[in-house]
Amino acid sequence: MSWQAAYESAFSDSLSVPLPYGEKGRFQPELDVVYSYNVGLEEGQVLQVEIAQENTAQRLFIDILQSDGNTYRSLAKSQPGATKLEAAAVFSGIFKVIVQAEAGATGNFFISLNKKPMYAFPVAGKGNAAIQSFWGAVRDGGKRSHEGVDIFAKKGTPVIAVSDGTITRAGEYGIGGKQVWLRTSIFGKSIYYAHLDKIAVESGNSVKTGDTVGFVGNTGNAKGGAHHLHFGIYSAMGAVNPLPFIFRTQEIGQQDYARRFDTTALRIREARATLRLGPATSFEKIGEAAPGQTVTLLGQHNAWLHVRTISGVRAFVHASLVKV
Repeated sequence: MSWQAAYESAFSDSLSVPLPYGEKGRFQPELDVVYSYNVGLEEGQVLQVEIAQENTAQRLFIDILQSDGNTYRSLAKSQPGATKLEAAAVFSGIFKVIVQAEAGATGNFFISLNKKPMYAFPVAGKGNAAIQSFWGAVRDGGKRSHEGVDIFAKKGTPVIAVSDGTITRAGEYGIGGKQVWLRTSIFGKSIYYAHLDKIAVESGNSVKTGDTVGFVGNTGNAKGGAHHLHFGIYSAMGAVNPLPFIFRTQEIGQQDYARRFDTTALRIREARATLRLGPATSFEKIGEAAPGQTVTLLGQHNAWLHVRTISGVRAFVHASLVKV
């Protein structure tokens, strides 16, 4: 298979992995392998791809694409030789990551796929644990649902701009009490901060990420209740769930993944081995490998092995089902 044909074959590879995901492996010129993964992302999340390799002189090529159900649209493409790439999810869906080394590449590698939020966290010094009321929660006895998240903190805690932008409205209005609206760009999102104790900006102000726009309070219909920030995000289509835009997940690194095999030729043990679409029993079964059948090891995700069968099928199999 030619180098270009190997790349094109990656579009038919439907292996799925959870985020964060890490894989250890070894580039071998005789395998001519392209590594391809499907991952799910929500609007407001940013996909980060990074490859650490033993042979730093050889070039890598990374693509991130998004599926529209029938084809893939390119979102980001690395410069030849770059080892990092990221792309933001402007709407929720399935994304494909393709990693290919230059022809003849050799040496060990580690691929890491992580996700991060698009925006900074809205309340200074706080994080995920401070979010205690979520999108869709029932309000007013079921008459409406919560169009945002509530972030609890002490009165007077600074509330910050989650992105660069312009203040389009600042003042005290209705159930939101003292509030600030931040527009991220001409065609961007409108960020809504409500129940503030004090406002630190004026309409028309330009702000940078991290600038203070107000302070946590309980004004409006939160009066008398616990101090918190109601944080919302609006697009041209209406309110969107703000949680993926600010929720942080732990990143993974090479130290989190053990290497179990140092050879690429493995054999199925006495029992039949289930081949799966992803590295867990929760992923769809896509076939079986017979006892004694040889599989080629492409990479290792702890106790799960990324393999290719003699018929060319790529899948994940549990390490307990194979032997050297």
